Formats: sequence, C-alpha cells, structure tokens
Amino acid sequence: MRFLAILFVLFYASLQLEAQITFNTIKHDFGDLEPYSSRYVDIILENKGDKEAWVLSVKKPMEVAYIISKQLIPMDSTSILRFQVNSKSKGRFSYEINVFTSNQEEPTRIVLTGNNKDEPRDDMSAFTSCPDFSERAAGKNPNSFDLTVVTIDRETREELSKSNVTLLQNGQAIWAKKTDSKGKIKAEATLGLSYFYATHEGYKPEELGAYINFRRNYIVLELDKNPDFVPIVPVPIVTDTIVAVVVPEKQPEHEIVIEIEETWEEDLTTIVETSNSDDMPPAFTDLDKDNFEDTYFNPVNIVFVLDISGSMRDADKIELMKYSLFQLTEMLRPQDKMGIVTYATNSRVLLSPTHGNQKDAIKSEISALSASGATAGGEGIKLGFKEAQKAFITNGTNHVIIITDGAFNRASTDYEKYIKKYAKKNIHMSVVGIKNKDVDKEKMITAAELGGGHYVPIFKLADAQNNLRQEIRRLSFVGN
Repeated sequence: MRFLAILFVLFYASLQLEAQITFNTIKHDFGDLEPYSSRYVDIILENKGDKEAWVLSVKKPMEVAYIISKQLIPMDSTSILRFQVNSKSKGRFSYEINVFTSNQEEPTRIVLTGNNKDEPRDDMSAFTSCPDFSERAAGKNPNSFDLTVVTIDRETREELSKSNVTLLQNGQAIWAKKTDSKGKIKAEATLGLSYFYATHEGYKPEELGAYINFRRNYIVLELDKNPDFVPIVPVPIVTDTIVAVVVPEKQPEHEIVIEIEETWEEDLTTIVETSNSDDMPPAFTDLDKDNFEDTYFNPVNIVFVLDISGSMRDADKIELMKYSLFQLTEMLRPQDKMGIVTYATNSRVLLSPTHGNQKDAIKSEISALSASGATAGGEGIKLGFKEAQKAFITNGTNHVIIITDGAFNRASTDYEKYIKKYAKKNIHMSVVGIKNKDVDKEKMITAAELGGGHYVPIFKLADAQNNLRQEIRRLSFVGN
C-alpha cells in the first residue's frame, strides 16, 4: 500500500514538472457598474509545459457564475475561464475564487472586485449566467460584439442600400457607416444604451433608441418615403444650343450631417426653431445660428436640473438628453459656467458650476449619467436654484433649466414658491421636455412661464442638436 502511495506521489510530481499552467491575470476590477454594465471577464489559462494538464475544479461564491472553454489543456494550448459577477446589492464587492489545476497542489486564487453604483434592475435575468463563448469570439473586447443594422422601406419592406447610419452612445457618435447592397451594416459595437440615426435619399430620416448587447444585436430601421422629395433631373448637353432648365427645389426634412474624426462635429442644414421664436428680437434673427460672440451675448451661468428617474431609462430619452448637453458644452466660452443637479429618488449636485474652458470635466459627468429610481423633481429644483445663486454672475444670464420627460413636480408642493423667490433675484427657469407626453406639456409651459423662461421641446436628434443651444443664445442675447 505504501509502495502505491509513493508511486502516486511520484506520478503527480511528474505532472507538476511537465505541465505548467499560467494565468494571464489573477485580479480584475470591474470599476463602477451601472445596471447595464458588462459584468464578466475572461481569464486565459495557458499550458506552457511538455504535457497536457487539467482544470480540476473551481470553487466560487454563489454570486459568481462561470463557464470554461475546455478543462483539458494540451501543451502549447489555452483555455478560457469566463467569470460573471451577479452582486445583488449596491456598493463595493470583492469575490475570491479558487481554481484547482493538475499541475499544482494549491489552488490559484482569483479576486474580482468592483462597485455597484445603483441597485440592480428587476429585469436583469440575462445577466445571471455567463454569456456563451459563441456570442463573442475569444480574445476580443468582452464588452464588444458584432452588431447588424438594416434599413428598409417601411411600406414595401425592401432593403435600402447606401443608407447612411450613425450610431451614438453616451451622447456622442461612435461610427457613421453606409449600408451595403443588401441594406445591411455589420460592425463592432459596445453593449449599452444606443441611438441610431438613418438617412436615405428620397426618405425621411429615421431615429431609434435601443439597448443593445450580445443577444440584442440586430437593429432594423424602417424609413418612410418623403412625399416632398423631387429628384434632380440631369441637364442634357446639346451642342450649340443654350438650354435653360428649371429644376424644382428639393424639400428635405431637417437632416443631420455628422463627421467622425478624432473629434467630431455636426451641422444642421436648417435651424430648428424653439417655441416662442416669434418673440426673438429682429437683431437676434439676423445673427448666424452658431454665433455666440461676447459682443452679442452676455456671460451665462446655467444650472441644469436633470431627471434621471426610471422613466428616463429609455435609450431614446437619456441619449437625446446627453447629446443635447454635449452640443451645448461645445458652445460654452471660458467666462460661462455650467452646473448639473440630478434627481431621481434623491437629489444631488453632480457638477458644481464649472467654467466653459473645462469641457472635459463637464463631458465626463454627462457621459456617466444613468437613470433609475423614483421622481423627486421639487427637491432637485430647490437644489438647482441654490447652486445657481452660489455662482451668480452680475450683469450676466443666470438660469436654471430642468430637463425631464414628464411630471417633474412629484413629492413636492412648494417648488412654485422657490421659482417665484429666485425670479426676484434675477435667476429664472426654463423647462426642456424630452419626448414628453401632451398631458405633461401644459404643466411644463406653466412652470416655465412662472420662472420667466420657455418650454423647449426635444423629440428627435435635430431638436437635441439645436433647441437647447438656441434657448441659451436667446436667453443671453444682449438685446433682451
């Protein structure tokens, strides 16, 4: 018996000498996790020895799920261990995992850490198990996947080739591509809330907000024909004859042209008017829509009160809000100030009033916005006015702007007195409605008029590109 035991020890020792499994990492920090953040990591095991080796077992907490590409690892080969964390509570977490392999007596200890910024959503069942390896080829960014976008004619259901499609995430353009002969685009994308904008000659632009991931990786954009579109008729060339041809003007819808470079810019061919545009002084309308020169516009101190409650979770809402804020940030001058207060279940100062030459700091906070929780708009309004007062600019424009998709005054009965109180201090308020319902529009108009400002509607990307910027220009115009 002792002889057999000695043989087993010698055999096991020989495996340790001939098989050598290495781990590419034994620590991973997920950082701050939002409800829809990627929650898995791939750890690569490589056999650098002269003999095959095995992954014998994996001991892990209940909150961690895993899959393995193969337990038997031939020499000069690799295997992938994919771990996913499913922490059910808010706050920091740390999980310890022990991986037993045939080449060593002691397990390899792996530590996964991170921070849940919000309570996990109720509909997170898709995250309880690891995504299959078939959903993403090994070695690629685990947060990315292959996305297919198709543009079709809504009526005929025929694919539309050469359509222009732009993908936006976190309020910024990720890529702009053209569909192939089958009306498709196949490109890499990152999981998360996304916004799609498609155009095609002879059709109205189409927009769609959606959450995309490894499973939701097929997007169809249905375009409607533009009845006002008149194709340009080529002028025939006739020798020794002068031909005058009158070509009817093409009447396109507002179309956004987005250029993607290291930094990208976009231009709208037609100004999208905000409400009450008839009240603009004539001198204001004579200025170029991008003019924000010191000669014509006072310094601005703007505090945004942003609705990040659960109703804003839809991609088309929060992405339009982010995009609109990014457009305004680009317009700010060094003397201008911008602050951000958010409200959901609670209200807090996300960004104290910051000068316009600190655009990266402002954009960083905008990009990280996510939505969840109830609505406590009244408290947010109070906090917004206090922040505006702290950063008050004498002989400037001091304004609070609420951005919401609906009723912002729940859980508050005294927000109106705050609006009146600060209006006397020359701090006024406007309301931006993001795809709001008609039933909420009148409430928004009433609140904006009470604050001495305007109701600004945003229902599509063209609105997000211009309406907020034009509202700030109008409020700060020296001719007011």
